[in-house]
Amino acid sequence: RVSCCRFGGGGVFAAARGGRSLYAFANFSHNVSQEQYSFAQGLAGSMVKRSTLAVSSDNPAAWDARPTSSASPPGAIKPLQIGPLVVDPPILQAPMAGFTNYAYRQIVRDYGGVGLQATEMVNARGFIWLDEHEAEHPDRLWGVREEPRPLAVQIWDNDPSTMAKVGRRLVEEYGVSVVDINFGCPVKQVTERAHSGSYLLQQPQRMHAIISQLVAACAPTPVTAKIRLGCTRDTANPGLVARVVEEAGAAALTVHGRTAEDYFRGSADWEQIAALKQHLRNIPLIGNGDLDSAEKVLFAFRNYQVDGVMIARAALGRPWLFSQAAAALRGEPVPPEPTLAEQKKCMLRHYDLVVQRFGELKATHLMRKFACCYAQGKPGARSFRTQVAHVESPQDFYRVVEETFPKDQQHVEQQHVEQQGVEQQGVQRDEQHGVEQHGVQRDEPCAEQQATRQATNRCD
Repeated sequence: RVSCCRFGGGGVFAAARGGRSLYAFANFSHNVSQEQYSFAQGLAGSMVKRSTLAVSSDNPAAWDARPTSSASPPGAIKPLQIGPLVVDPPILQAPMAGFTNYAYRQIVRDYGGVGLQATEMVNARGFIWLDEHEAEHPDRLWGVREEPRPLAVQIWDNDPSTMAKVGRRLVEEYGVSVVDINFGCPVKQVTERAHSGSYLLQQPQRMHAIISQLVAACAPTPVTAKIRLGCTRDTANPGLVARVVEEAGAAALTVHGRTAEDYFRGSADWEQIAALKQHLRNIPLIGNGDLDSAEKVLFAFRNYQVDGVMIARAALGRPWLFSQAAAALRGEPVPPEPTLAEQKKCMLRHYDLVVQRFGELKATHLMRKFACCYAQGKPGARSFRTQVAHVESPQDFYRVVEETFPKDQQHVEQQHVEQQGVEQQGVQRDEQHGVEQHGVQRDEPCAEQQATRQATNRCD
């Protein structure tokens, strides 16, 4: 996968291009003050100076890529420092709309291994509207006040003052540990309609204003930013964005290794993530994308210069992934996957937590997508997903789970043995019945029984 935003084969060009972009922004924007112009020039010069430090790779998505020279020796992985907050282990749970609610976060905590959790992303403007018109707060803040810390709340909007107002309230009223800004969402409803999320990667000056005002409003609580590599592969300039984020006062930068244009297609570009380390002076770099095993998490730390990792979609149906990754970072054996019976039990506990909050009907609808995640990649998952996608009641949900959720082979074999035992008992009763009714010996079944056995043998 090649794009002109890549640093490979010409890091100077890439960074100089980024510098020119800033100069162009300053020169051709009609509403740029002298202060903003100076800011752009200084940032562009900084980009050019750092240009030769980029990383290249012919296959950036490959996890067996050549390790960088700065790979950490065994045992050197340290806790993550985000402003005054220590995150240990340096493994973060990603904010995901529609998924990372209180119930999911509780399930993850049950297994352990996560250093910092995050809510679903919260629309700042919607927060204010609900408060003013309905005197309530978004469902996405369910459980935030009472659950254990540390906990981050991610917010999004394109208006600096609105973001600052909501950030301050989250700190004062909810006592959150981190306020995270969403600059990475690629969904059209957020980018095209609301001009937020990854759309703002095209507007570094507005990003700077949002971050700086939020930092001032939330201090001393740290403010972080989550970005993608860019909007498109042709226009991406992640080094520039990284510098903007740090200059504005963010305490950490999380990078998903795809552009908004990529959505979730292809593989995350971890070489580009690693390259951004050279554009940051004092804040940590957190990598995100395709981390679906403990081995990949460890490899990311050893070879891609990240200070922390953020696990997202891979853990939706595998909340134990965090504990597996944490064990790998400690140099301990990675715990095995839970049995399918244990996974089913976990899913049902998850369902019960959602029911407690939303009631049976809404919880059943919400749980459909989670149930599909739990079954993903398992034998028989397709049949289960097909049926669970249409459940409408708790009775339906439990029935479908019991009948079609993938089962451990040992459980299947046990069921087979039990079924054979039932069938054998039935045959014995039939044979005894034959002795009583027809006066024949038990080892000489009647003609009807012989015909039945012959038919069964043909089916086998």
